[in-house]
Amino acid sequence: MTTLDRIKAPVATQLDRYEVYLRESLHSDDPLVNDMVAYVLASRGKAIRPLMALLGAAMYCDGKELPPSSYMAAMMLEMIHTATLIHDDVIDEAFTRRGKASVNALWMSQRAVLVGDFILARSFRAGMESGDYDIVEYITRVMPALVEGELMQSRQSDRLEMTREIYEQIIYRKTATLIGTSCGVGAMSAGAPLAEIERMKEIGDAAGMAFQIKDDILDYGPSATTGKPLCGDLRERKITLPLLTVLEHASACERKEIIALLSGIRTRPSNVERLHSIVVERGGLGMAQAVMEEYIARAACLLDKCPPSQYRDSLRELILYIASREK
Repeated sequence: MTTLDRIKAPVATQLDRYEVYLRESLHSDDPLVNDMVAYVLASRGKAIRPLMALLGAAMYCDGKELPPSSYMAAMMLEMIHTATLIHDDVIDEAFTRRGKASVNALWMSQRAVLVGDFILARSFRAGMESGDYDIVEYITRVMPALVEGELMQSRQSDRLEMTREIYEQIIYRKTATLIGTSCGVGAMSAGAPLAEIERMKEIGDAAGMAFQIKDDILDYGPSATTGKPLCGDLRERKITLPLLTVLEHASACERKEIIALLSGIRTRPSNVERLHSIVVERGGLGMAQAVMEEYIARAACLLDKCPPSQYRDSLRELILYIASREK
């Protein structure tokens, strides 16, 4: 299986420069803020979004050094994502993130919210100071969608209702559009033509849809592998694609039984195991996998139309990595 280190290799130097820029941009003279930010940066995940932005920029730089705007865009994208995760952990009262204590577990919710706000504020200050207002505007378009996606999912969880159309709208807003923006803004920062920027955005959108579906599949996997609690979404009464595909193929009676199990899941923990078994036994994971692979194929097909380069090859490997990862 392709490793992230291999994928990152063509932009390894640029990633090192990005890390320096990121830490300088978020530095604070206040010791508490600096300690909290340092912990957040040390606890980051795979940094898929900035990697996509830098690969997207490198594809259109003709071998030249990336412009400062590429690093600024990558930083804004990753820190928007990071701040939303901090705020999500506060809302969900989650005390772990990627197998480590969450920020709110270490510093309490009030300070966690504030450090998330600090990260957003510093990111936007860097964007405005750069003078690249078109790039900042392009990135900020995504922010209302992130909130809308979470609110839509919360509403559907309360109602215990979901359709394929609504599910796709939710995951596009909460995940795919930020990944799509990462690819698009990378090309934009390198001065790519509008048609190429739009194609890169489409590639990222498709990869982002696959990314979230893969996350929804992994939610049913062993926590020892994923680093997350088994069926965390089910425990919050979220109907994601593995369960949705089962509901789509269920009779009216079976659907009623499944929804009843989901309705009582917060007071009857044993319902988690029953629903997990239903999804596995009725092929929900396989059906969700097939949908994910369709999005991966779409992203790969669009990528074939981009100029050939080692950066395009790495972006292709990154898209395939999204589909094959285990956590």
